[in-house]
Amino acid sequence: MLLTRTYDERAFSLQRQGRLGTFSPVTGQEASVVGSAWALDPARDWVVPQYRELPAMLRQGHTLEKVLLYQMGNPVGNRMEEGVNVLPIQISLAAQVPHAVGLAWGLRHQGLDACVITYFGDGASSEGDVHEAMNLAGVRRASVIFFLQNNGFAISTPVAKQTATESFALRAAGYGFPGELVDGNDLFAVYEVTRRAVERARAGEGPTLIESRTYRLGPHNTADDPTRYVDPEELRSWQALDPIVRVRAWLRSEGALDDASEVELQAELDGEVARAVAAAEAFPKVRPGQIFEHVYARPPDRVAAQWESVGEAGSA
Repeated sequence: MLLTRTYDERAFSLQRQGRLGTFSPVTGQEASVVGSAWALDPARDWVVPQYRELPAMLRQGHTLEKVLLYQMGNPVGNRMEEGVNVLPIQISLAAQVPHAVGLAWGLRHQGLDACVITYFGDGASSEGDVHEAMNLAGVRRASVIFFLQNNGFAISTPVAKQTATESFALRAAGYGFPGELVDGNDLFAVYEVTRRAVERARAGEGPTLIESRTYRLGPHNTADDPTRYVDPEELRSWQALDPIVRVRAWLRSEGALDDASEVELQAELDGEVARAVAAAEAFPKVRPGQIFEHVYARPPDRVAAQWESVGEAGSA
């Protein structure tokens, strides 16, 4: 959780310096993502992310360096290494949800007791892809967990303007499988509800929809200005429930963390992020002409002319 927060703070600074592209911070939602990801077995289970699930991707074996490369516009960053059970980041809202159902269904046909978790937000839940995926998953009893992160806003649209239901979890009944509502800022509660969903999936009992009720403590992405639509008083009330603050307090109460060990841990994480940044920035830069690669077997004249305009005539 703290690694992700440290990364977000550093990446935000890099983006403002023009060294990184637009990205969506996880800030405030760390318990939601970490708690759910820790209920999986990275060796056999799969994560199908949207774009705010960095902790789950790292848990599965993805690296900070590759995340940075992706956010720098390098396609290498979105290519998963062999044995890393993560699908690439998906920017198009909910487009990954049907993929998760197909993946889960396919794993079952292979006789594997693996399960798949796919993440999406309250805004994405309004997309048709979510309905179609949940309907098919219910019919086929696919071993998939639909993890809906309700962080209060679809960019700037509050939940009250997205749905009339009291909880997104209630929708699961219409598809014939269980829905669970959990405090998304409670690390242990999220872990427990996801663990139960994993057990159901492995037992062949089908999907589960989990609504993790949390709050986005920062912008939707680095191009967003939340001060234009977030009530300051509401924000302060959720800052008091910051999941990292809650876990820190618990660790201290258990005698597992003190001032010295926290300073040491933070220094270690700062170093890890700094090394990842240095490695990503030392990686060969993307050429402008690469935008045309893997598109045409034989580029038409207009594309060839565009290649020439960026000084890469004949590149493939």
